[in-house]
This record gives sequence, C-alpha cells and structure tokens, in this order.
Amino acid sequence: MIRLALLRHGPTVWNHEGRLQGRTDIPLHPAAIAELSSVALPPGWAAADIVTSPLKRARQTAELLVGDAARIEPALVEMNWGQFEGARGRDLRADPGSGFRDVEDWGWDYSPPGGESVGALRDRIVPWISTLQKDTIAVSHIGVMRVILALATNWQFEGPAPFRIKRKRLYVVHVDGSDLCLVPDPKRLRHSGL
Repeated sequence: MIRLALLRHGPTVWNHEGRLQGRTDIPLHPAAIAELSSVALPPGWAAADIVTSPLKRARQTAELLVGDAARIEPALVEMNWGQFEGARGRDLRADPGSGFRDVEDWGWDYSPPGGESVGALRDRIVPWISTLQKDTIAVSHIGVMRVILALATNWQFEGPAPFRIKRKRLYVVHVDGSDLCLVPDPKRLRHSGL
C-alpha cells in the first residue's frame, strides 16, 4: 500500500477575489509566500516523493516546503475552466444562462464552456496514480484534489462532498492497486522549527 498525500497550493490574488483560475498561471499572493515560509511537512513524510502541478502557484508552494526537491507532474495541472477562467463564481452563479454549476451539482460529465469535464480530469489522474511506486506528496489544486478524494470516498459530485478541503493540510489517501481510501483526519503542516 502506498500513501498519497494531497496538498492544495497557497492562495493567490485571484483566490482572494473569488476568481476561477483553472489553467491561468497566477503566482502566490505575497502573504501566502510569507506564511508558507514558516511551515514544514508533518513527521513521517521525509522520504516521500514530492511532485507538483506545473502551474506557478503549486510550484511555489512546493518550493517553499521542500526547496527544489519537487518534480513537475503534468497530470496534476488544474481543471481547465475554459470561458469561466478569470470570472467570479458569484457572478456566474447569478447569471442563469452562464451554465455555471456548484460542485454539488456537477456529476462526472459537467464541463464549463470550452473547458474540461470532471470525467476527463479523472481520466488523466487515474493513470498517474497507477504509476506511484512509493509514498508521494502531490502539491496541486482543489479540482484535482476533489477528483481524487471523490474516488477515495465514492462521491459522485452529487450532493454535499463527504470532505472539506482546507489549506496547509495533507489529505492522505491509501492507494492499493486501483483501490483508493481516504484517511479520515488530514495532517496539518507544522510550524518550522517545531
């Protein structure tokens, strides 16, 4: 059995503004850089492989935690939000003709206009998971994390998710062949020097 730990990148200006980022390559907010500079991985993860999305916000998060030890993994890039990238979710939600849906109503077939479906994201993530050889920490995005955690909990993107993704936490999934199982309690990043 292999442990796969998922870590969401630190916040960006667009996160603070409520904008959908998707593949738009936004750097970390300066406050996030300062905050991530003072945290470290929890015990028990020193020997893990570290991989990161190719997008700047994830790469910066990984570099702040582990220096240059992280390897870029293209499969971990965020879901393509197509025409919705840069828009505010609340504005899209207020426009009934936008085609926007909240995550609880996605299902696996949902795709933003000109973007990537949730099922297509799953179809690029699953083959990558099957290549894992040892415990791995993946610094990525909320969309990628939702798909992996959905697979680990049998959530079908219908109704409330059985998990809540917060920053500065490792969400650990046990990988046993094609079976994924979410470990109940996320591991918090610890303050450096502790």
